[in-house]
Amino acid sequence: MTTLLLGLLLVLARTALPAALPTASPAPPPVAPPVVRPLPAPLSVERWWDPPPTPYAAGHRGVDLAAPVGAELRAVAAGRVHHAGQVAGRGVLSLALPNGLRTTYEPVRPLVAEGEEVAAGQVVAVLTEGSHCPVPCLHWGLLSGEAYLNPLALLARPTPRLLPEPRPDGV
Repeated sequence: MTTLLLGLLLVLARTALPAALPTASPAPPPVAPPVVRPLPAPLSVERWWDPPPTPYAAGHRGVDLAAPVGAELRAVAAGRVHHAGQVAGRGVLSLALPNGLRTTYEPVRPLVAEGEEVAAGQVVAVLTEGSHCPVPCLHWGLLSGEAYLNPLALLARPTPRLLPEPRPDGV
């Protein structure tokens, strides 16, 4: 019975996922702890990372995380502000991490200046209007050199837990 139930749960889990799951990405180089979420938990992904097949092809070079306008955004790791300002009419913040990675946040109003050192978890920006999502969202990106990576790979994976089967008497 337990094996049948586990098999059924695996089938349901596979079919319940969105049709356009993010493709596997190379793991980014490790970031010195601590790595924190850019927004408070739980994160709600509006659009997954969808890397383009070539550098100039269509794709989604980050993840879109639903959040209200005015949400405080945090540095996911300690680093230095690489860019804080406008790009194509939108507020953008880019943080250079010690291992050569860069994280990007948009649309934002940066609260830090270029060259400034930031700590992991420090509030570095406020989400503004102007996202490309149907709801307000943070477009969060990760780069290694010129290569885009899945920023969700920076975050700790949740630990799966098996729950006990209910007893036949319902207790």
